[in-house]
Amino acid sequence: MENNIFGFRIVEGLQKIDKDIERNQLKYHNKRVLVSKEFTFDAAHHLHCYDGKCKNLHGHTYKVVFGISGFVNDIGLAIDFGDIKDIWKEEIEIFLDHRYLNETLPKMNTTAENMVVWIYEKMKESIQQRQEQYNGARVEFVRLYETPTSYAEAKREWMELE
Repeated sequence: MENNIFGFRIVEGLQKIDKDIERNQLKYHNKRVLVSKEFTFDAAHHLHCYDGKCKNLHGHTYKVVFGISGFVNDIGLAIDFGDIKDIWKEEIEIFLDHRYLNETLPKMNTTAENMVVWIYEKMKESIQQRQEQYNGARVEFVRLYETPTSYAEAKREWMELE
């Protein structure tokens, strides 16, 4: 029987743990790696003491990109993408999505530069509270896009200078 349809090979048998691959082979290396996950949210805000259109109430579809590094565990994961999503949904997004940011964030001018540091701090706190799950996990950067072509970024090395 032909095992090739439209140039694709059909897998006949899935690799099985402890038969085709040993558990000690799941972890390939001991290097620090970075995983990244992005999210979007919609929110309204306005800027204080700003002479431009953004002094008026307006909204954005923001995009947040997280870069989190760590050392892989016994099965080769530094941090599960689903765990990053859970932290985002349960501990950060609730303050941002479909919100009036001037009301839900701490007292600040809701510039991208201020907001990205707040988001960085929230993710860092959440990761630190889960250190027993992850091997050396840390937030390396957070990038906050206010528009598709404009973003602010917070990096670990900058945040730890203070």
